[in-house]
Amino acid sequence: MKTAQEFRAGQVINLDGQAWIVLKSEFNKSGRNAAVCKMKLKNLITGASQEPVFKADDKLEPIILDRKEVTYSYFADPLYVFMDEEYNQIEVEAENLGNTLDFIVDGMPEVCAAIFYQGKAISVELPTTIVRTVDYTEPAARGDTSGKVMKLAKLANGYELQVAAFIETGEAIEIDTRTGDFKGRAKA
Repeated sequence: MKTAQEFRAGQVINLDGQAWIVLKSEFNKSGRNAAVCKMKLKNLITGASQEPVFKADDKLEPIILDRKEVTYSYFADPLYVFMDEEYNQIEVEAENLGNTLDFIVDGMPEVCAAIFYQGKAISVELPTTIVRTVDYTEPAARGDTSGKVMKLAKLANGYELQVAAFIETGEAIEIDTRTGDFKGRAKA
């Protein structure tokens, strides 16, 4: 059993005897009230969705799923197609990918993990750190160096994130796929 706040997008929980995939998970803690976790769930069998709110320390049962290493191949609206080592095509619906969509680009070198439930691909997990090239960012403002200075950068697929002031357009950066945050310059 895991607490509600430990679940992330792409994981599957057993709720009332049915398998639900977590599409979105938001943790909120206010001053007076108990911490809560708002989730957007989709039933793996029926396709129905719901948005329950759990107390952060509510116990939920995770479902262990099959995994297979895959690489991204192409997009066929509304499916993203991945390929395994034996060149089998694995199709995953765009809405099941959640935040993973922000980092999927054509020709990406990273090996992902396709997640299966009862023989059907339901989600894809990226490695925790990926390297992407900054498509556009403003030049750094001279003299603005007090503390940790960040600026907005745009990747080729349109995803925007905050990067350090010294990052230039065309530079490769490391991104944490769990949070979507900038980690640093990519090692050469």
